[in-house]
Amino acid sequence: MFNTTVNLSAAVGLPLWYQYQMCAVAPYGFVFYYGVKVFNLVVGTPCNGLVIWQIVAKKSDSCTSDVFILNLAVLDVYFCLMTPGELLNTLLLDDTRIWYLQRFSYGVKDAGVLFLVCVCVDRHMAVVHPVLFASIRNNKIRTGVSMAAWAAIIAYALTKCVLGSMSVNGVFTAVVLVALAVMVLCNVSVIWVLRRSVAGQEAMHPAKKKALKTVLVVLAIIVVNYLPPVLMPFAPYYTLMEFRCQIRISVYSIMDLSCSVEPLLYVTKMECMGGWGCRCCVARTPHRVEV
Repeated sequence: MFNTTVNLSAAVGLPLWYQYQMCAVAPYGFVFYYGVKVFNLVVGTPCNGLVIWQIVAKKSDSCTSDVFILNLAVLDVYFCLMTPGELLNTLLLDDTRIWYLQRFSYGVKDAGVLFLVCVCVDRHMAVVHPVLFASIRNNKIRTGVSMAAWAAIIAYALTKCVLGSMSVNGVFTAVVLVALAVMVLCNVSVIWVLRRSVAGQEAMHPAKKKALKTVLVVLAIIVVNYLPPVLMPFAPYYTLMEFRCQIRISVYSIMDLSCSVEPLLYVTKMECMGGWGCRCCVARTPHRVEV
């Protein structure tokens, strides 16, 4: 099968970029996948770099979630920068050693949702349990949680790298679905508290209104990016062609878009002030809600 595939690719003079011969009749999922890859490289890399610079350079008005946002941005930059090597290897080289590195980067991205969960939980504590939150504002705690998250992410990525994608399919589905449930619950609870805090008033305070809109946007992005994996456990109900060429590749593509969507949302909350140098500062990040 492999020789036939390569020969067919050579015959038409094009690389077999859709990976599986069966996908030749429906390559659109791979078109979307590689389009997202290029978009992340061009847009996600500089946006995440800007987020990292803004957090590191910030000397005041910092929020506790910045620790998790910084780690998430570093992870996303790494994943975006793997794109040129992945495209080169997929289209031309087909080098086994590079495939191992690719699987490792896929694993890092799969489990990177843990940092987003930490951000949502941190925001939930700040808004819903402010008294308890005030007693655990020490960033040493968040640094420790980040180190534990990195340990889990690297362990997952190494397992995927060495044993292959199928070895962690069940873990991937469970992690993403549990993370989605936690993130949705945290954001819904924040929305509920913000709405309840203005009950009986004629109008919501502009700051709270802006915070509410931000949380709603973040919730929508979370659902759009991380709800599609619910299709993965239903793989036996699809044909092999449908699952490999359409469903799985589209699910991963939508999840990968978070590399650009999340930092873009963060960047759009910055105010541009000053002369031609354009000094940027955060007006209100998507992970910071003040009441």
